[in-house]
Amino acid sequence: MRLSKLYTNRSDLFEPVFFKAGLNVIYGEIRLPENKTRDTHNLGKSTLGRVIDFTLLSKRDPKFFLFKHEDIFSPFIFFVEVKLNDNSYLTIRRSVSQASKISFKKHNEQHQDYVSLADERWDHLDVPFARAKELLDSLLDLSAIKPWTYRNGLGYLIRSQDDYNDVFKLRKFGSRDAYWKPYLSHILGFDADLLVKHYQKEEELSKKEDIESTVRKELGGSVEDVSKIEGILLIKQQDAEKKQKLLDSFDFRQQDKEKTKYLVDELDEKIAELNRRRYSLNQNRKKILKSLEEDKIIFNTEDAQKIFQEAGILFSGQVKKDFDQLIEFNKSITEERFSYLITEKSEVESEISKINGELNSLGKKRADTLSFLSDTEVFNKYKGLSNELVLLRADIEALERQKKHIHRLQELRAEIRRLSEECSHLQSEIESNVEKQNSEKTSLFSQIRLYFSEIVDDVINRKALLSVSPNSEGHLQFKAEILDESGNSTSADMGHTYRKLLCIAFDLSVLRAHLGEKFPHFAFHDGVFESLDNRKKENLLAVIRQYADMGIQSIITLIDSDLPHREKEEPSVFDESEIVHQLHDEGEKGRLFKMKAW
Repeated sequence: MRLSKLYTNRSDLFEPVFFKAGLNVIYGEIRLPENKTRDTHNLGKSTLGRVIDFTLLSKRDPKFFLFKHEDIFSPFIFFVEVKLNDNSYLTIRRSVSQASKISFKKHNEQHQDYVSLADERWDHLDVPFARAKELLDSLLDLSAIKPWTYRNGLGYLIRSQDDYNDVFKLRKFGSRDAYWKPYLSHILGFDADLLVKHYQKEEELSKKEDIESTVRKELGGSVEDVSKIEGILLIKQQDAEKKQKLLDSFDFRQQDKEKTKYLVDELDEKIAELNRRRYSLNQNRKKILKSLEEDKIIFNTEDAQKIFQEAGILFSGQVKKDFDQLIEFNKSITEERFSYLITEKSEVESEISKINGELNSLGKKRADTLSFLSDTEVFNKYKGLSNELVLLRADIEALERQKKHIHRLQELRAEIRRLSEECSHLQSEIESNVEKQNSEKTSLFSQIRLYFSEIVDDVINRKALLSVSPNSEGHLQFKAEILDESGNSTSADMGHTYRKLLCIAFDLSVLRAHLGEKFPHFAFHDGVFESLDNRKKENLLAVIRQYADMGIQSIITLIDSDLPHREKEEPSVFDESEIVHQLHDEGEKGRLFKMKAW
């Protein structure tokens, strides 16, 4: 896999970049005197690597410049042409506005322009992002890195300035070693499957330990308490059985007890009915008495005549006679009704008296029966034993739950021991594998570490050591060190300049070791000569050219001030054919994106 061409649908704003099989220089020229002392120049040489990463389907990141300034870049559609292992070519199309829709076209001729290619001529059109990555991984056919995908190692192939801080752990990997150490160990020739299993077992072990901690807190005890709990449970179960047998042995003359209960229920219902009847009769009696009171005639004509005489009003003769007749008429009407009310009153009072007597009798029977049911010595003892049995059963249930928690805790402890043993076994296998790869002179790792040391020695005349060893937890530790004349480790690699050199040496040595395999064969290094002195720049350039001649496509970026110094009579550092893209600081036309800085 190598890069062939990078272009867009806006060639007026982004000129096509044609990549060669060997050395490719992205050259920035600082022409304005006021810019020569500046650290950054916004030409876009570093941005090129990020654009390549975008076309090779990096995740959408809102902080990424294409999306952060989407109002500027939404019209852009990017195309990258890649050379495959079978010498055919693959063009990938990805737009900014629809970054999750990817199109693919496979072809035999290089440097094609598919900006205007009709939709029906694309082999795969607008493939969803997740599926597109799977499809691209299949089309690239990088079998040497399986089971990992092409994206896993892309960070080592496209090194930005932020990726020179650590030779092995790239910025995008975050904090979890499990994301990158297995892949790195694989490409260095170690048994990565052991590392994957080890990390998986460790994760499983960690989850079990978290569950065990939670169960232990809920339990409020420990596995050591199981014998005590089992003993208490046995005692309480035996006690409960004894109490149950004692309850079962009581003789309550069950049939008499049931008849008595029936009698009590019947008495209560009858008493309630009699109380309702008595209440109704009392209400009737009250109404009768009120009616009898209302039927009395209280008007007297003789008294009325005296009152009228005193008032000087004539009340005699026909008037008096009429009132007397009216009173007599009313008396005749009410006498019969009065007799009926008297009779009814008598009957009601008689029935009330009868009910009162019956209620008194029933009340006595009810009291006697309840006294039998609740106040006998046998029943009191029965109730006491029942209460004790209820409490015992509640204790037994709580102990059973606690027992289950302890058994679950024991199971978790057993699983934790098993997983710990499996981790220990895997750790032993990892240690054996690392020892084997370190000791065998013909191993892939031995070849890579020799290439690595040779590159550093060729550039700075110092040996360098690439080492891999497991720590106490079985995790691989990767180190890249510069050695002194005696072969001892020095602190030279701690500086940014030499650390960058170690990164470049590592990338190139890995690519060289995998040259004959289905493996990526390109590397992009940003600011490759920065901070090196003149002689070391010349040496590094010679190494890069040497590796380019071997078949490793090397893409480097630099500005003219970083070039190795040469006298005027000496040849230029680069051939014109090696400079594939030139940038400068004289206006927008000199930038990668020929527009105002964003």
